[in-house]
Amino acid sequence: MGNIRITKLFTFETGHALYGYDGKCKNVHGHSYKLSVTVFGQPISDNTNVKFGMVIDFSDLKKIVKEEIVDVFDHATVFNKNTPHVDLARELQNRGHNVLLVDYQPTSEMMVIDFAKKIKKRLPENIQLHSLKLQETESSYAEWYASEN
Repeated sequence: MGNIRITKLFTFETGHALYGYDGKCKNVHGHSYKLSVTVFGQPISDNTNVKFGMVIDFSDLKKIVKEEIVDVFDHATVFNKNTPHVDLARELQNRGHNVLLVDYQPTSEMMVIDFAKKIKKRLPENIQLHSLKLQETESSYAEWYASEN
């Protein structure tokens, strides 16, 4: 039996600001992100297994991505903690806002790298992360492929 890829799509709303950027994205703003998660593996061939014929149960993949990404990033504002934005972040946190401080510039490119690391750690041993696509707007997205990393 061969390897099969399966993909699940997730959506979440996140705000961010890019410190030091020379355009509009230096301002705090938000996106309706779409995250496509593609994994691969061999479908379960044991016909006594309740997951017979599945690479991974979509609900199991959903649980991983929700816990690691969606529940963390949804309706949060993300700032690079190694910039002066940390002062703004603290002010927002003091006012009850959900703020994430990360070790990177919160671009789609860097977020997708972070997401790949988090998802890979949680996948079952026989399932591999193939790719991620993080769509920031209707026409802009970043992709991560295991074969290139």
